[in-house]
Amino acid sequence: MNYDLSKFKSMVDELNIDLSDSQYDQFIKYYEMLIKWNEVMNLTAITEFDEVIVKHFVDSISLIKAIDVNKKINIIDIGTGAGFPGIPLKIAYPNLKITLLDSLNKRVGFLNEVINELDLKDIEALHGRAEDYAKAGQLREKYDLCVSRAVANLATLSEYCLPYVKVGGKFISYKSEKLAEELASAGKAISILGGKINDPIEFMLPDTEVFRAFMIIDKIKETPKKYPRKAGTPSKDPLK
Repeated sequence: MNYDLSKFKSMVDELNIDLSDSQYDQFIKYYEMLIKWNEVMNLTAITEFDEVIVKHFVDSISLIKAIDVNKKINIIDIGTGAGFPGIPLKIAYPNLKITLLDSLNKRVGFLNEVINELDLKDIEALHGRAEDYAKAGQLREKYDLCVSRAVANLATLSEYCLPYVKVGGKFISYKSEKLAEELASAGKAISILGGKINDPIEFMLPDTEVFRAFMIIDKIKETPKKYPRKAGTPSKDPLK
């Protein structure tokens, strides 16, 4: 099938990202696999090509607005779902080393198929809960950067994500709404977990009226050993 990539290329250019024809081909293959697998399992409610391009692909790779992802850094994507933002980031920035973590094994099966079909290197998909892999001896404080597009309040997300980040690293949460109220309620939790809030980066996706924001949290000290709490607790009883 032929796809009109002109809008995609224009948006990528506006982000000052340089993609080769083979990278665009990888995005198309990823889209086709997403739609095929979506027929038998719930991966995304967004299925139109142009919408997937804007709200999944461009949204994911717009991380360049918040941090230099052209460096060789180690990233974990918590609650990755259908692979957002981790797989688009890997396609656009092959230098990244990426771990995708999701709690649903069927989704991890899809992610592994995408990794194999696109011949992506230095990327793995893991099945499990964020609370479990963050324990000592697992993946705790192993990463330069943790990212998440998961839908949860910032206090809960921080308890899931900050334990994975090295001191000196960052946790960046993708958001689609204004952040002032959420920031105010999450500040104490973030401090307890070893984080320090930076000013958010708010913007419109290129050539659209789609609002996006990055909440950037610096990891300034180790997360206390008792966090994250047992599975399910961070979402039911967020730190205050």
